Amino acid sequence: MTTFPTARDIRTTPEGLLWEPSERHVRGRKGDLTVVDSRHPVLVWEPGTPVPLYAFPREEVRVDLLHPAKNPPKGKHTGSQIFYDLEAGGELITNAAWTFPADELAGHIAFEWFRRAGRGLDHWYEEEEEIFIHPRDPHKRVDAIVSGRHVVVEIDGTVVADTHRPVLLFETGLPTRYYIPREDVRLDLFERTDHSTGCPYKGTATYWSWEGEAKAPPNLVWSYPDPLPAVGAVKGLLAFYNEAVDLVVDGERLERPVTPFTTMLSARRPA
Repeated sequence: MTTFPTARDIRTTPEGLLWEPSERHVRGRKGDLTVVDSRHPVLVWEPGTPVPLYAFPREEVRVDLLHPAKNPPKGKHTGSQIFYDLEAGGELITNAAWTFPADELAGHIAFEWFRRAGRGLDHWYEEEEEIFIHPRDPHKRVDAIVSGRHVVVEIDGTVVADTHRPVLLFETGLPTRYYIPREDVRLDLFERTDHSTGCPYKGTATYWSWEGEAKAPPNLVWSYPDPLPAVGAVKGLLAFYNEAVDLVVDGERLERPVTPFTTMLSARRPA
């Protein structure tokens, strides 16, 4: 009888790693060169890191492109034993791959992702769909739902958005994000920036900064002009960081949540 991975298949190593097998066909490339082509990847969660990474059986990795790292980092990745430099297309990428000392993960190699770490493999695919930043967590859900709630957004008492037709985005582990039609946002109070971010669940976001007198962190507003199909309902709509604005939903003023973005936004805030 065939068995399939479930939440109960998550395993723990003595080093504190969580891992489970995945049935997805995963490929990693550097430019046009395929470095990883795996039908037996495992997802690994490092302690204190909310998002997973992939590790792959050695036989599904171009190990001929890997060389023991000349200057391996210290304290990088949980209990890492061996780091590798990657030589691909005439380019040397230092510390691009590594192994974990856990017996359960012996014979597996993990890689840095360029759009997450600034180096490593720059194109990743699950089946035939390109993914970005990090693997999608199979235990995380993202839902974009059209709503009729009345949402008002304020910055230091100034109403900057007012809508009865938001799209609510529910994402495991994060506060509800309220995506608002452009016609219902005072975009004249904001300036488009060249900042952008990538999300494996939603796509690539563009940003705007507040131009008013109140002190507010830059890149406070974002939009997905071409979101991934699963959240297509947010296409072109605008969202604000709940952590840095005041939200009134159906007449109830919401408390500002404390999230991993709170510290980042505080650091950005003008003095």
